[in-house]
Amino acid sequence: MKTKFIYSLVIFAMLFIACKKEKTTVERIHQSIEAPIAKKVAKELRAHGDTRIDNYFWMRLSDKQKNAETPDAQTQDVLDYLNAENEYQKAAMKHTEQLQEKLYDEIVGRIKKDDSSVPYNDNGYSYYTRYEKGMDYALYCRKKLEDNAEEEIMLNGPKMAEGLSYFGIGGRSVSPNNELLAYGIDTVSRRRYTIYFKNLKTGELLSDKLENTNGSAAWANDNKTVFYTSKDSVTLRANKIYKHVLGTDQSQDELVFNEENDTFSTFVYRSRSDKFIIIGSYQTLSTEYRFLSADTPNGEWKIIQPRERDLEYGIAHFGDHFYIRTNMDATNFKLVKTPISATTKENWEDVIPHREDILLEDFTVFKNHLVLGERKEGLSTIRVMKWNGDNDHYIQFDDPAYLAYTATNPDFDTNVLRYSYTSLTTPSSTIDYNMETKEQTVLKEQEVLDPNFSKDNYISERLYATAKDGVKIPISLVYKKGTKKSADTPLLLYSYGSYGNSTEPYFSSTRLSLLDRGFIYAIAHIRGGQEMGRHWYEDGKLLKKKNTFTDFIDCGEYLVNKGFTSPEHTYAMGGSAGGLLMGAVLNMKPELWNGVVAAVPFVDVVSTMMDETIPLTTFEFDEWGNPKNKEYYDYMKSYSPYDNVEAKEYSNILITTGYWDSQVQYWEPAKWIAKLRDLKTDDNLLIMDCDMETGHGGASGRFARYKRTALSYAFMLDLEGIKE
Repeated sequence: MKTKFIYSLVIFAMLFIACKKEKTTVERIHQSIEAPIAKKVAKELRAHGDTRIDNYFWMRLSDKQKNAETPDAQTQDVLDYLNAENEYQKAAMKHTEQLQEKLYDEIVGRIKKDDSSVPYNDNGYSYYTRYEKGMDYALYCRKKLEDNAEEEIMLNGPKMAEGLSYFGIGGRSVSPNNELLAYGIDTVSRRRYTIYFKNLKTGELLSDKLENTNGSAAWANDNKTVFYTSKDSVTLRANKIYKHVLGTDQSQDELVFNEENDTFSTFVYRSRSDKFIIIGSYQTLSTEYRFLSADTPNGEWKIIQPRERDLEYGIAHFGDHFYIRTNMDATNFKLVKTPISATTKENWEDVIPHREDILLEDFTVFKNHLVLGERKEGLSTIRVMKWNGDNDHYIQFDDPAYLAYTATNPDFDTNVLRYSYTSLTTPSSTIDYNMETKEQTVLKEQEVLDPNFSKDNYISERLYATAKDGVKIPISLVYKKGTKKSADTPLLLYSYGSYGNSTEPYFSSTRLSLLDRGFIYAIAHIRGGQEMGRHWYEDGKLLKKKNTFTDFIDCGEYLVNKGFTSPEHTYAMGGSAGGLLMGAVLNMKPELWNGVVAAVPFVDVVSTMMDETIPLTTFEFDEWGNPKNKEYYDYMKSYSPYDNVEAKEYSNILITTGYWDSQVQYWEPAKWIAKLRDLKTDDNLLIMDCDMETGHGGASGRFARYKRTALSYAFMLDLEGIKE
């Protein structure tokens, strides 16, 4: 009996080794390919008596260098290196090309090709977008609110995008008389839009053209004056508001507001009531608004409440009052109102007082009702009440993890609220809700073009991990029925964790390609987001930023300890500030992840925050800290992924970036991969995909973007030995 047992163990071990060897062979294909090695040019970076050596600082190019017709020597070196990394990535992943194609076909195959949005009504017209089969870009349309009205195509996206490697439409606003359309276009992917004007009656373009804007315009009621936001040409900070009169040159435009504080950005919009033009200025800890009657575009602007440190507020107009969401004496925000004639904070009167356990996220004002977007116990809720307080209730939802939010509601005088709902298992729905009768009408549910798809085939759960300091961290997860929770089960853990942006548990038809292959998908609702209230954000920024990283690690370890997976089958993914998260957890706990996908990652924290010419830097001092202060410098340096790369073993890593990225410059991930390859002691896969045509958001077409998704999924599936 004992001999038979030992023999069985030997056979099992041989089988295990054989399986392990086969999988290892798949993983090690890249070892036969020569990886690009970036040259080193040591640059000393000194601050506070500390010296950092950056061997790859040379990779940084200015916009002028990037836009030059003929590249200089430095530009050519950078282009050669980025192209070499792209070629290496393609060679290392070549054996997955069929899998990538299959994944791409699956993903786009689930998307309805001739889809259209649910129309919304505004000022006598019904507005909607629609796609035609095979088209990457939308048609922006409207119809008059009358029987047998003909469709008007305001913007023909497919035609406008012809011949362009990148095409993005920004804000779209129709003049009060319904005859003119202002719209923004970006063809570079730097989020610098040119605003054009179109006569909707004749179809002709006006000669007016407003360059270097944020893409949106606010109409005055005279149908000839617009207000727009201009950007600093170097930092791309939105810093000036101009007034433009149709028929004049942009050089003649009047500067109506200049945001001189370089930690603030500014914007302008038309109030939902159509009564006012509103200018807002904002930074992480402070906001300020001023208003002007839309009837008098040459009139005098009035400030609602002068800016103060740590005072945030947002406004909406209704009747004789402004309604204001504010954190004044309210960590989780409250709703107040103030007369239009007396708007400063001493006049603010509570409408919805502050609550310790509920975060007030937004509000929508109707003639008879007030609708509140609240967050309680980590989940979004929609609260409806009459102005006199009657019929105060919450819309009920059944999923353990979901997202519900108010949609487009331009009409004041209605009892019908339009909202959207989705969960990890439920496709997104657009719903009309009668606030009086509580009756609901589902106008549209996202179609998933897969005959085998049913939301009943998937299971969603809500769990809580315990962080090192005892705080409970929510985890939302989804998997297909029949998926076993075991040490051999692959699991992808995703999060963002910055700026107070909550990572929402929404449905993704794209994600089905992982779930149907046995993956568990989990979201870590870590500090730095705002899921559990404002304190959740405050405890994950500045000198508490490391909570974001340790929370993510604690969630990963919790899922391993609970038997959902094991480190050999755990994957992590995050983008932008979530890419910073990926870089940090790779340095802190590389052995916890078999693979990591870091998308457009913000990894060179100290150098970027030291350089005020880089877009977003000055605007974000209250998020990360100002490293000119030694305390913040030391703290940033202690977690900055690029500064903390060491000679040790790392996970398999896929990095993505865009050459024209205006939010996280391409050189951050490029420098990071060069330093990782130089110092890491393992033979794991390390690759980068740099899209030379796009920026932060990737490809602009609705299908092209999924090429990179297919690459990311193939990267993980290949590490699992899943070939189809």
